[in-house]
Amino acid sequence: MLFNVYPLYDIEPVKAQGSYLWDTKGDRYLDLYGGHAVISVGHTHPHYVAALTDQLSKISFYSNSVKVSMQEELATKLGALSGYTDYALFLCNSGAEANENALKLASFHNGRTKVVSFKKSFHGRTAGAVAVTDNPAIVAPINYNEHVTFLPYNDVEAAQNGITDETCAVIVEGIQGVGGINVASDEFLQALRRRCDETGAILILDSVQCGYGRSGQFFSHQFSGIDPDLITMAKGMGNGFPIGGVLISPKFKATYGMLGTTFGGNHLACRAAIAVLDIMKEESLIDNAAKVGEHLMKGIEQIGGYKELRGRGLMIGIEYDFPVETLRNSLLFDHHIFTGVAGKHTLRLLPSLALRIEEADVFLEALSKEVKVVS
Repeated sequence: MLFNVYPLYDIEPVKAQGSYLWDTKGDRYLDLYGGHAVISVGHTHPHYVAALTDQLSKISFYSNSVKVSMQEELATKLGALSGYTDYALFLCNSGAEANENALKLASFHNGRTKVVSFKKSFHGRTAGAVAVTDNPAIVAPINYNEHVTFLPYNDVEAAQNGITDETCAVIVEGIQGVGGINVASDEFLQALRRRCDETGAILILDSVQCGYGRSGQFFSHQFSGIDPDLITMAKGMGNGFPIGGVLISPKFKATYGMLGTTFGGNHLACRAAIAVLDIMKEESLIDNAAKVGEHLMKGIEQIGGYKELRGRGLMIGIEYDFPVETLRNSLLFDHHIFTGVAGKHTLRLLPSLALRIEEADVFLEALSKEVKVVS
């Protein structure tokens, strides 16, 4: 018997290709949610499938006690595509684990314990990650931590006052995903960078959901022109194969045993992540995310009926003044389109970066019909 597994819908995808899923009945669905922003280059991309199949026929796993040359290849390609060529890479298995290790690195570096996070943040479900998450639905009493302060998001004055010489780290999402697709302003991120420099605090950019090209830049904070001390990532990094990582600025010095992982950086995970980067580069998927995202935003604006439209690239939140559950259900069951939500009032779109204009138009036509019904 499974514990705490309650599928929202009695639909089981059994086949997938590109931006589409097929269920057990053979019905096709347009996937605009990508399994929580995980599917970055599209379902079952031929290059991705071939790479993992080939790797499975050779070796799928051995421990980090031996050399895994693909880890170095992955780090080099990630640095080149993201622009962070002088940053080191620590590989792990998930976004929560990446954030845990980033917080640990920060505390190792300056010896401090106090952390600043932000309202409506989501950083994961493990002990340290959930302690810096502002979501009472998942934060158990044991997870509350007197060392963590939550400040208002996008409030420069609050950040100036709340980040002090006692602050170990500031952890922030470039675009809040679960919190409602709230986009950090350039002014806000620049203020965080300045204040961390002034106080010696470590700036951690959680790019687990808003990274890997989704925003139209490799990392969404790159719109602001800042360089964080630590950048965490996962989700789209493996296109469905579990992998996470931390990009680490040169100010950090590694020592043996400081960080560790059993499964992180295994052969299959690295091969998946390398395939993702190769596809992103070859097919210009970051540019495509920007182009198709702009098309979607303009189309949604023309449809209207919303309270607020937020996002960048293919990370879009449409907030309505009514609960969106009915709208989401109508899109799913009447039009066979998967979308997500963020809270009760925001429809959340996180499709593959390979989404095509004509696929976006299928959604826009369906949304136009359904908004008129439910509004």
